[in-house]
Amino acid sequence: MRSGREGNMIDLDSLFSDVEMARERRALAERWKSAGLHDETSLSDALEQAAENDPSNTIVFHSSENPGRIRLDELNEQSRRVATAFAKHGVQRGDVVAVQLPNRVETLLVYTALARLGAIFVPIVHIYGPNETDWILRACGARMFICPDRWGKIDFCERIAQMPACEALDLVILGSNLPSGATSWDDLLALRDPHHELETIAAGDPLLIVYTSGTTAEPKGVLHTHQTLMAELRNMPHMPMGSGGETSLQPWPAGHIGGLLAILSPVVTGIRCIVLDRWDVEEALTLSEKYQVTMLAGAPFHLSALVKLKEQGDPRLDSVKEATSGGAGVPPELVERCEAVGWLTMRSYGSSEHPTASAGSRSGTSHDRAFSDGAACANTEIRITREDGGECDRGEPGEVWLRGPEQFIGYTDPERNRESFAAGGWFRSGDIGVVDELGNLNITDRIKDIIIRGGENLSSLEIEDLAVRHDDVAEAAAVGWPDARYGERVCVFVVPIPGKNAPAVIDFIAHFETLGVAKQKTPEKIVSLAELPRTPAGKVKKHALRRMLAEQSTR
Repeated sequence: MRSGREGNMIDLDSLFSDVEMARERRALAERWKSAGLHDETSLSDALEQAAENDPSNTIVFHSSENPGRIRLDELNEQSRRVATAFAKHGVQRGDVVAVQLPNRVETLLVYTALARLGAIFVPIVHIYGPNETDWILRACGARMFICPDRWGKIDFCERIAQMPACEALDLVILGSNLPSGATSWDDLLALRDPHHELETIAAGDPLLIVYTSGTTAEPKGVLHTHQTLMAELRNMPHMPMGSGGETSLQPWPAGHIGGLLAILSPVVTGIRCIVLDRWDVEEALTLSEKYQVTMLAGAPFHLSALVKLKEQGDPRLDSVKEATSGGAGVPPELVERCEAVGWLTMRSYGSSEHPTASAGSRSGTSHDRAFSDGAACANTEIRITREDGGECDRGEPGEVWLRGPEQFIGYTDPERNRESFAAGGWFRSGDIGVVDELGNLNITDRIKDIIIRGGENLSSLEIEDLAVRHDDVAEAAAVGWPDARYGERVCVFVVPIPGKNAPAVIDFIAHFETLGVAKQKTPEKIVSLAELPRTPAGKVKKHALRRMLAEQSTR
């Protein structure tokens, strides 16, 4: 990738230092193209089609600061004009543009306008601090940075002053408080030219770089093309394609792959989408009633808050028929609770790299939906692999390897690709999973989250599921606690139920004994927290918890 005003064109072959690996990835892309899974439809083409076929479908952005709504025909026309404004401002095909905006109409306009122009946009979660954002700006080679002047208590102009990378960037600010040299959104819009001809974009062109949540290490740049994103949008298993009449409530931030897909999903699926710019359970209830929401989506902590109120008889959720959850480990008990109140609930498994690899089925059993992440999505291949690269038997745990047309084309760092792709073009997910006799996948852990106590591998997810069965525990996260004798012992960070105290170790010992599990899995250290540190996707930051333990041990 080269930076500069002349454009940041990405040579896709250069992403792979291994020539054979690059050849295998190209062969897979050709296979998907021959099968019709990759075609010549760009995101802009899809928007044009949606504006013609479903013009009145409206995406609603709920916000106390910047509420708005936009029809698909309006989005199509306005994004075309905004693209001409970017072009007049000097943005070229292949330029990298970083975008740190909350959910609002302008966010969707920016994404779709840059896609029309052939630029590569980099969505950044709007609550990321200056250190995280500055790192991403440097890593992606951005030439432009777009953000608001303020959102809630966050002063973005103040943050810009703390980010050295911004000194060399074009800044576009939504709002009236502008840093020196920045361009306002209104001034950018003034450059719109309805007569400006936009260059035709190829579906195989790079579209976006999304940075992973960084639960275990610094973020990785995940590169998607128009083709890979369109393959995901067409294949989203929880969306009732072209049905009309279904309304989804979406809490994901626009800088996250889930939020990006949520606000773009109406373009392909025909669903009506209600989007929150911040999570507030009362607002979610009000919106559900107002718009007669039929489908809920979110991380486990979103659904947990909503189903609790439904269990208490809140009528504002009476229109809900379905719920989906992913982005973090979904406890079976949560699915069972949701189904008990009448919500058909499906777990799913995916990542920024492969947005939806598996998902529960509407036609499956309640047990399968609760205790598995579902079968491989259409056209996705899942292989469970031993350490030596051999394929596991059914029921045998191993690393999850993935292939599919919606999978990213690679990391922006070739070294990451060398580590993450195996022979045959398989993506090594880093997750541990098992596939049962029915073909359902169950993610049991992350390779880096395995706790090795006395040479025995213990699943942190299993320990967490056992811990939250304690009457006083609302949330739990298990990590390895370094130990000279055993290598690691089990430490569990817990968030007590309001009004309760965290259990003592002796209480947990009795609790785990009652559940009949191996003694080695019993926590030997308990740390109580008001809340667990999480990424915007809802994943617990295990590295932050390990750092807490390390800091405690040095005191």
